[in-house]
Amino acid sequence: MCGIVGYIGDKSVVDILIDGLHQLEYRGYDSAGIAVKCEDKINIYKAEGKLENLSCVLTTHKSEYQKATMGIGHIRWATHGAPTVVNAHPHTCNCGNLVIVHNGIIENFKELRAQLELKGAKFKTQTDTEVVAHLIAYKYADTKDLTKAVQLATKEIEGAYALCIMHNEEKDKMVATKRNAPLLVGIGEGEFYVASDVPAIIKHTKKAMYLNDNEIVTLTKEKMVLINSNGEELQQKIETLPWEPVALSKMGYKHFMLKEIHEQPDVIRNILVGKIHTSEEPIILNEVKLTKEKLKELNRIQIIACGTSLHAAMIGKYIIENFCSIAVDVEPSSEYIYRKNVTDSHTLVIGVSQSGETADTLTAIKQAKAKGSHILIITNRPDSAMAREADSLVPVSAGIEVSVAATKSYVAQLVSFYLLALYMAEIKESLDESLIKSLKSDLTQIPQKIEQILSHKERILECAKKYSNTKDFIYVARGINYPTALEGALKLKEISYINATGYPAGELKHGPIAMLDESMPVLSILMKGSVYEKLLSNSEEAKARNARMIALTNSKDEKLKDLFEFILEVPDVQELLSPIIAIVPLQLIAYYIAEYLGKDVDQPRNLAKSVTVE
Repeated sequence: MCGIVGYIGDKSVVDILIDGLHQLEYRGYDSAGIAVKCEDKINIYKAEGKLENLSCVLTTHKSEYQKATMGIGHIRWATHGAPTVVNAHPHTCNCGNLVIVHNGIIENFKELRAQLELKGAKFKTQTDTEVVAHLIAYKYADTKDLTKAVQLATKEIEGAYALCIMHNEEKDKMVATKRNAPLLVGIGEGEFYVASDVPAIIKHTKKAMYLNDNEIVTLTKEKMVLINSNGEELQQKIETLPWEPVALSKMGYKHFMLKEIHEQPDVIRNILVGKIHTSEEPIILNEVKLTKEKLKELNRIQIIACGTSLHAAMIGKYIIENFCSIAVDVEPSSEYIYRKNVTDSHTLVIGVSQSGETADTLTAIKQAKAKGSHILIITNRPDSAMAREADSLVPVSAGIEVSVAATKSYVAQLVSFYLLALYMAEIKESLDESLIKSLKSDLTQIPQKIEQILSHKERILECAKKYSNTKDFIYVARGINYPTALEGALKLKEISYINATGYPAGELKHGPIAMLDESMPVLSILMKGSVYEKLLSNSEEAKARNARMIALTNSKDEKLKDLFEFILEVPDVQELLSPIIAIVPLQLIAYYIAEYLGKDVDQPRNLAKSVTVE
């Protein structure tokens, strides 16, 4: 889960590379490095830790690279080898003429390394990437053509990779290729950019070409040539990028996470535009190709996702089963891909991913597609690899999400699941018409209810301060909000490093209740509805064990004051829609606790935004 950038043109390259890496720092921040072509040699600069450390290194070498106009850069999330300067990219071959940056994992690197060592290759690092550098260098020694060398070398590589390569003997050439990892080329006037993701290049160009697996692109200042793995030239498909540079600004907020939490009302409005016109009219999802006949053929639905998207999927299961009476299974993608499953042409498989590039989920949907399943993708990136595999698509329209901890994309996924479930229910005629109208009407009111929460954060701030010194935290809920408890706990874990856990409240007495004492905060997501009284009873059980009780509720019930030492009230909403409202205060609690503790909110340790390796 690393980020790569490249530039070839007439501009000063170092500033472009550093800015591009800054925009990709959500993909990893264990180390950073760049390689730039400087007259008769390639200079490499590296630093351990965050990008600012590399910037400090560069300030002492400015005279060396001022005239350089071609280079590649890398931001690392460590997989093979510790996050040290030695293991930082770019990597080079023995002679130092070839340099390479890589995102992905080379699965057969040990076998290749052994073969290369027999040929005389000397390895300096623990990384799988250095193997690729040596392999391409040996092919180059035979061919004296960088493109041909990359073409031959990649035929021997197994695994996932996005590569960008330069060679000192080819003064005005850069080569890039990919397999099962994201990579695109930005197109300017007399210049080209290479990047793992759009944010790295959006300031410079809105024209781009996405590489498909096993395609190789050769770039000079004047032109771009695209070939397949057999060397046959391909037609280039140039696209206009749907993003604006302003999305990468904090807009006055201290952190991207806080900005993105505050964007959620407008994100929901953007999703609903053109899909819900009135409560009387049917929902419009033009990119969903599920007919009444297709829905009748389905005997099950499988939803596969990872992390925060998995929690959205769990709520998706609840509402699809409730609205459509179709059996739904939810499974982590990382488990789905390593077991025998019974997916077939009568199964709808829904993949959920913010980035649309999550490696495990991408592998899973490819497996399901091979068995004849209809593939529906819910993603924030309609330009992603996953979207290109889809038979049906629900774009969540959340805009670029920079903070590693997902917030607005989660809410957008929830709303997308509601739209999909209601859309299917209308086709199947499986839900009472009056309830459908009520849900559609109330969905359109959700943004202003979230705005009420965001406009009155005093109690949330007070709550965060009061419990910021705890070492453990428990979230409990029942029914549709059990996944909300999981997501609330995950947010707190991710950015504050507090050991937070979510439980179904009814399961407390089956083991977790042993952890409760006067030092343990227990937050009950106590929304009015079918499980309110049951959850109240479970909260009483926790209170009897001296736990520090917190309520997140839309109830005005007076007896809550005796049970809970802290109450957070949210606007009233019907139970079926309550997860969209309930998660917002939990996001803010996590944010403010992390803030009080002095944590790096946008870049929590050991995490990356887009997990593009299995």
